[in-house]
Amino acid sequence: MKRHWSVLQRAKHVLPLAMAAGIALFSLMTASHAETARIAIAANFTPAAKEIGAAFEQETGHKALLSFGSSGKFYAQIINGAPFDVFLSADQLRPSQVDDYGAAVKGTRFTYAVGKLVLYSTDPTLVDDKADVLTSDRYLKLAIANPKTAPYGIAAMAVLGKLDALRSVQPRLVKGDNIAQTYQFVVTENAQLGFVAKSQMVKNQQGSRWDVPQDLYDPIKQDAILLLHGQDNVAAKAFYDYLTSDKAKAIIRSYGYDAP
Repeated sequence: MKRHWSVLQRAKHVLPLAMAAGIALFSLMTASHAETARIAIAANFTPAAKEIGAAFEQETGHKALLSFGSSGKFYAQIINGAPFDVFLSADQLRPSQVDDYGAAVKGTRFTYAVGKLVLYSTDPTLVDDKADVLTSDRYLKLAIANPKTAPYGIAAMAVLGKLDALRSVQPRLVKGDNIAQTYQFVVTENAQLGFVAKSQMVKNQQGSRWDVPQDLYDPIKQDAILLLHGQDNVAAKAFYDYLTSDKAKAIIRSYGYDAP
C-alpha cells in the first residue's frame, strides 16, 4: 500500500512536468513556423489595415509589419528594390504597373476595397448637402491629396471638374502627399475644407460633411498584389489570403469601403 502511494505521489509531479514540457515544445514549434511579412499600404487604408493586421496576427501567429504612405511613392520604392512582400494600393494602376515591371507574382492582383470620397470641414455649418461652399468665399484653403501620387486626389479633381468649380478653387488648393496628410490639414484647420476618404470619417462625427455622389468620380478601386519578395514567405502569403476572409471583409466594410 505504501508503495502504491509512493508511485501515485511521483505521478502527481511527473505528469504536470510532462504537460509543461509538451506545451513548451508546441510553443517552440509554433514560433519556429511563425514568420514576418512586410506590407506596403495606401495611407487611406490605415485604420482598417491596423485592425486587420491585429486580427491576422492573433489568428495566425505571424507578424505583419505595416508601412503606410502614398501609392505612387510605394510603387517607386518597390520597383527600386524595397523589400516589401505585399502591396495594398489605393488604386488599380500602381499594382498593374508593378506587375508589368516584373516585381510581383503573376495572377495575384485583385480588388480588396472600393474607396469613397467625402468633402469635410471641422466647422459644423460650413458644408451642406449640395457643396455650394466650394464656389463661395466662406473658406480660405481647400485640401486635396496630390493627384500625381494619390488616387483620392485624382477623384477630387474629377469632382471639381464636374462641378465646374476647378477654376474658382485653384488658387486655394493645398495638396497633401497622401490622403492621411490631407485629412490632417483639415482636422488641424490649416485648411477649412478638404476632400478626404470616407474611411477616415467613420469614427469622426464632428463638423460637417458631404458624401460625394458616386456619379461625380470613377470608383476608387483599390488593388492588392503579392510581390516577388514575398513569394516564398509563409506570412506574406497568409496575409494576402487573409484579405479575402470573412473577418477581413467585415472590417473593410465597417470602415466605409465596399468589399468586393
